[in-house]
Amino acid sequence: MTIAHDTLMELGTSVSAEVVELRRDIHANPELGLQNPRTQSCVLDALDGMGLHITTGDAVSSVVADLDTGQPGPTLLLRADTDALPMTEDTDEPFKSTVEDRAHACGHDAHTAMLVGAARVLAEQRSEFRGRIRFMFQPGEEGHHGARYMIDEGVLDGVDQAFALHITPNIPAGYLASRPGSVMASADTFHLTVSGAGGHASTPHFCTDPIPAACEIVPALQTMVTRSIDAFDPAVVSVTHIDAGTTTNVIPESALVEGTIRAVSERTRTLAHEGIERVATGVAEAHGCSCTAEIVPGYPVTINHAADVAHLESVIDSTLGASRYFEFPNPVMGAEDFSYVLQHRPGAMAFLGVCPADIADSLSAAPCHSNRMRLNEDAMDVGVAIHLGLALSNGTAAS
Repeated sequence: MTIAHDTLMELGTSVSAEVVELRRDIHANPELGLQNPRTQSCVLDALDGMGLHITTGDAVSSVVADLDTGQPGPTLLLRADTDALPMTEDTDEPFKSTVEDRAHACGHDAHTAMLVGAARVLAEQRSEFRGRIRFMFQPGEEGHHGARYMIDEGVLDGVDQAFALHITPNIPAGYLASRPGSVMASADTFHLTVSGAGGHASTPHFCTDPIPAACEIVPALQTMVTRSIDAFDPAVVSVTHIDAGTTTNVIPESALVEGTIRAVSERTRTLAHEGIERVATGVAEAHGCSCTAEIVPGYPVTINHAADVAHLESVIDSTLGASRYFEFPNPVMGAEDFSYVLQHRPGAMAFLGVCPADIADSLSAAPCHSNRMRLNEDAMDVGVAIHLGLALSNGTAAS
């Protein structure tokens, strides 16, 4: 190996213009869910001529590109997601979304562009690396379980280790953060239907009103969390949707209560599921109503492998300097379907700071999923360089 870690930033910067151009193109043309055909085409065009072995998905519009270095070694997977969010973008960026109610407000455009940039550098420098590098471009991260589809189609076949970067405007530009163990929460939803007996609102004694029962369920769920779940292994249960009735003088037959469940361990995740069903059913019965509880599993807890976090930190230190990495004191309560990959292979996810240059305090920057989210494109050079550093050290991490 002749490439030194301290030259990786130079290599990352060398493709900066291409990375920014691709990111802006994808940003202006966001796509949702499991089918991102235009984005897939952009990725395929950008990878053309690099001498990679490329396949596309059947169930999803994915791209898997393998770089065989010709040197013996393991297979390293680097992942980027490609889908956007169903929301409006309210920024003044000249390349803002051109599609109504669609926006790249979570940085997947940057993830994709950074990984394409890394692929270009690695393809040109393949004699300096070893093993095989697999570039995973995955649609459907925003709640559509895209990683699971790609795993079913074989994206992890032969893979020894996997890493992913996720941008965040709430960390200073060019800094990275992660942690061993639980780094992101699980994300499930609950759907409670409280059933009673409807009638005239002037004579509630002839009815069994489900609305008071539904209203009491909401604070009872919060009490359940604080009284049943370890504060140092937390869960968040948020009621986000209540629907009942059609007019002012009719007591309805039923009331709907829905929300989300977040947990940072599978044990607490199970306790929260059981507690919601128990409390909702009990409160409803106390009011003479019944309750059906449906819990829809979402992404599992994202659990970083400790040895791979340590390896990632060493790559960051050698590439950027020891002051550019810090460890999260707590997990992030958002969720990620890279969790499915980490259930099957050792690896880690880290967060790359992209706070815009005109914002002095990263904590005040508009976060991911905000209609005003912006990012510092200069920090994408750092993301490319870290991908390169992981490839340079392929096979040296103890997992």
